[in-house]
Amino acid sequence: MADSSDSVSVDMETISLGGKEHIVQTGYGSVSVAVFGDQDKPALVTYPDLALNHMSCFQGLFFCPEAASLLLHNFCIYHINPPGHELGAAEISPDMPVPSVYDLADQVAEVLDYFGLGAVMCMGVTAGAYILTLFAMKYRERVLGLLLVSPLCKAPSWTEWLYNKVMSNLLYFYGMCGVLKEILLQRYFSKEVRGDGQVPESDIVQACRSLLGQKQSTNVLRFLQAINGRRDITEGLKKLQCRTLIFVGENSPFHSEALHMTAKLDRRYSALVEVQACGSMVTEEQPHAMLIPMEYFLMGYGLYRPCQFSGSPRSPLSPSCISPELLSPESMGLKLKPIKTRVSLQV
Repeated sequence: MADSSDSVSVDMETISLGGKEHIVQTGYGSVSVAVFGDQDKPALVTYPDLALNHMSCFQGLFFCPEAASLLLHNFCIYHINPPGHELGAAEISPDMPVPSVYDLADQVAEVLDYFGLGAVMCMGVTAGAYILTLFAMKYRERVLGLLLVSPLCKAPSWTEWLYNKVMSNLLYFYGMCGVLKEILLQRYFSKEVRGDGQVPESDIVQACRSLLGQKQSTNVLRFLQAINGRRDITEGLKKLQCRTLIFVGENSPFHSEALHMTAKLDRRYSALVEVQACGSMVTEEQPHAMLIPMEYFLMGYGLYRPCQFSGSPRSPLSPSCISPELLSPESMGLKLKPIKTRVSLQV
């Protein structure tokens, strides 16, 4: 573990749900990082969507036995929660300035510095995907690959901007009220799991609704303000020096943005997986749809379930051994047909 500095230090460590939670002080305030697995293994860093933390955004994927076999076998997982989004978080002091998305990307770099991590694999969902993409563009040498779920890359559209303003007003005046929860659940999930008058809402939606009710509204508002102030990063996408695998639910409000992002990435090093009958949060709604594409993606780095990782776990993983066939529809699409998932390299 790296030595602490003036800007990065640990205030507290607690054991949480089988992982160790670190509250890390950075130049942009404290941030909670939940660490799961052997820290001698390569690192996989995650970042959740708005108003979520690692439990509400990633537990469906990481509680899946196949995912545990694939991911925990090959990686140590570092779940970075947005400031003040961890379980039991206190309200952030109003004296603290609201961080920008660039500040949050720099905060990721500080977290990596604290843990002594070099190049890492990254997995982000929607707002978290934007933060990690921004991080990859600014700190290219520190990102081996991007696994992005319903990602953002453009500035907010007028529709999203209006929704965000409505949510901001609700958070400011009423806190995490019922109307706000419904707006957020529509952001995350498809109608199939949200239910209606005849079909009850699923367990994952009920659990998410309960976890949303535990959030400090002021902390969520700060993250929302940061995301609502984001800029279009489309022009920088072709300069990314890492391979990218994008998942998006066909019923996600951000479906068109994921297609736009895929079209702007270098087609030799990126792939798109569209998951049918699914909302934005594929990690919770249909985590099994992610497994085979992830396994093929990681095979190119020498990481997959059947084989042990060879060499020093701290050494950078070389993506040069990835053949284009590993990201082709022929290699992934045939296996994905039973779960009605469509894979393409271009739009």
